[in-house]
Amino acid sequence: MPDRMQQFINIDGSMPDKRNADKRREDFDEIYDEYSAEGAVEQASRCEQCGIPYCQVHCPLQNNIPDWLQLATEGRLQEAYEVSQATNTFPEVCGRICPQDRLCEGSCVLEQSRHGTVTIGAVEKYITDTAWKEGWVKAPVARTELEQSIGIIGGGPAGLAAAERLVTLGYQIHVYDRYDRMGGLMIYGIPNFKLEKDIVERRTKLLADGGIIYHHEFEVGRDASLEDLREKHDAVLIATGVYKPRELPAPGSGLKNIFAAMDFLTASNRKGLGDAVPMFDDGTLNANGKNVVVIGGGDTAMDCVRTAVRQGAKTVKCLYRRDRANMPGSQREVSNAEEEGVEFVWLSAPEAFHGKDHVEAVQAHRIHLGIADITGRQTPEPIPDSSFNLDADIAIKALGFDPEDLPTLFNAPELGVSKWGTINVQEPNKMTNLEGVFAAGDIYRGASLVVWAIKDGRDAADGIHQYVQNKKSEQLGRDIDESLREAS
Repeated sequence: MPDRMQQFINIDGSMPDKRNADKRREDFDEIYDEYSAEGAVEQASRCEQCGIPYCQVHCPLQNNIPDWLQLATEGRLQEAYEVSQATNTFPEVCGRICPQDRLCEGSCVLEQSRHGTVTIGAVEKYITDTAWKEGWVKAPVARTELEQSIGIIGGGPAGLAAAERLVTLGYQIHVYDRYDRMGGLMIYGIPNFKLEKDIVERRTKLLADGGIIYHHEFEVGRDASLEDLREKHDAVLIATGVYKPRELPAPGSGLKNIFAAMDFLTASNRKGLGDAVPMFDDGTLNANGKNVVVIGGGDTAMDCVRTAVRQGAKTVKCLYRRDRANMPGSQREVSNAEEEGVEFVWLSAPEAFHGKDHVEAVQAHRIHLGIADITGRQTPEPIPDSSFNLDADIAIKALGFDPEDLPTLFNAPELGVSKWGTINVQEPNKMTNLEGVFAAGDIYRGASLVVWAIKDGRDAADGIHQYVQNKKSEQLGRDIDESLREAS
């Protein structure tokens, strides 16, 4: 076992063992085994401890990665967890689902120098899982108890990250969520083979043990207006995420068995949680024995194709208008999907759906990548007379998500939003145009990563704390002035 860092010269980079593709097609278990204690320490010791830690720079949370890698190498795992937890509300989640190849690991100096990246995500997962096993993970404890209360709309990663930070400061925290479980997309959107649900549920339970009060199946606009919550709480955070699926206006789009990605994923995840799911049980949202075509190239599309494989689909095809190099999703996810039997139909875009009542085929045309647009990405251009059909018993649209019309839903027409429907905020405190109302996560940023939602939630919590304390100080000043006037 190494006793110092910079062992990349002597030790090759290595992920934990990955389960055989044939085996993992049969269940929804996580696909990677856990490091052995020796394996985790060896991989952590490969860290170069470079002067400018690009892994940390390119982590949205600015996690102190070199520090906890060194602590792990020295066998100080509890301290390693404490350093990790200091900047991340959900290290066990990020270690599993972050696209490390696009963030910390992709920026690792060793990766750039062709020595092979430090496997940061897998080590982070090992450290945090060990912390749970050893009982080192504790419920948040308030430094002091404050009388002010904060209402948080949305129990996903942004809302819960803010809740955890604020409850430790002593605030009374109430989280309102439209679903029957807390966790948002971590529960209903991300499949078990990437993030098993007990991992999320044990963390949400721990937050409740720390004093956070959950209000399940609570819809703002139905059970209370935004103004009602503003009157009830000293500040309100909107962290609803974005769930409205982007549409594909094409002939035949009204046929049955054409689904939005979240409908398909939520049905599968609810079934895994033991819920009654009528549309899954009657076969409608079950891919078993069917030809499945998923349209899109992001991580949600990868979740859909890999879920369809595990449900026993006859064939699974991913239709994407650009090539592999230009996919927005994680390349690691693409590789995993290919191993599991997914066929990628590159440089192809849908143009129509065919069928009498239910979809029977997706018509697509070939694409040529033309001149780069303002973002630097080449513009997809249809190739004339290149149409072809793909057999499809189920077609899944994984084209991204847009915000719902919150000013209307919340009975708050005065809430300021952008032309895309995301909530406008001031930086860095994340306050909206309404005093005492803040926003964080996808609802202000647009559809993004869990790690960015955690970052936004923690930043918003700091902004809320500053706002509430300033308001308290101003009120105290007014009370003192009033007392002096009465005394004189």
